[in-house]
Amino acid sequence: MLHKPGTVTCEGVAGRIAFANKLHSAAAKISGVRRIKLVRLLDRKAIALRMTTLARNSPLLRLLPLLTLVLTSLFFSLTLAQSPAVPAHDALLEKLTGHWVMTGTIGKQDVTHDVDVDWILKRQYVRIHEVSREKDADGELAYEAWIHIVWDKENAEYAVMWLDNTGTTNFAAEGVGHGKPDGDRILFVWKSADLSGIRNTFAFDRASETWSWTIDNVDKSGTLSPFAKLTLKRK
Repeated sequence: MLHKPGTVTCEGVAGRIAFANKLHSAAAKISGVRRIKLVRLLDRKAIALRMTTLARNSPLLRLLPLLTLVLTSLFFSLTLAQSPAVPAHDALLEKLTGHWVMTGTIGKQDVTHDVDVDWILKRQYVRIHEVSREKDADGELAYEAWIHIVWDKENAEYAVMWLDNTGTTNFAAEGVGHGKPDGDRILFVWKSADLSGIRNTFAFDRASETWSWTIDNVDKSGTLSPFAKLTLKRK
């Protein structure tokens, strides 16, 4: 008597194939349309089971996880190899980008400023927008500055143009600051014709992920007098 396929239990794929072959032989004893339909069904089942067995016994299939890992590692290695290394001078400025709250003292007065920093013009300049939360007598910003920093490849130093609302400039050479990189520090220096000037030290603290700006005025004799000490923390 022919049993229904759903009522038979066989161990493993090989057992199922053997059982399907027996059903195929039994189907040969059935005549008419029922035999044709049953034989076609069994043929499809047998082909699927044989393909499953071949796939499970394939050495390539057993190595597939390892091959996937190797190909993935190779892809990331090639990607990293093709990615240009970021110059140290850009890497330091990259740490300055983002949104910050600046606190500290300027001219012995406590201040709080908001500072936004980003790359502009095809990542050739770093732009800093500094805005005070304090207002003046007219209700306007007590302080606002637009600061642009660029890497001067020829002189291996940074150049900075600092524009703020405390006065205007004719973009004279002495109005441009210059700073040599020193690890995680940049000492920007502005010099006037009479040898007076300003020194502003940008220093990055890796432990706290903060920046400090220390500003000193320089008189004609070269004597420093503290003007501002500020700390930038990410928002």
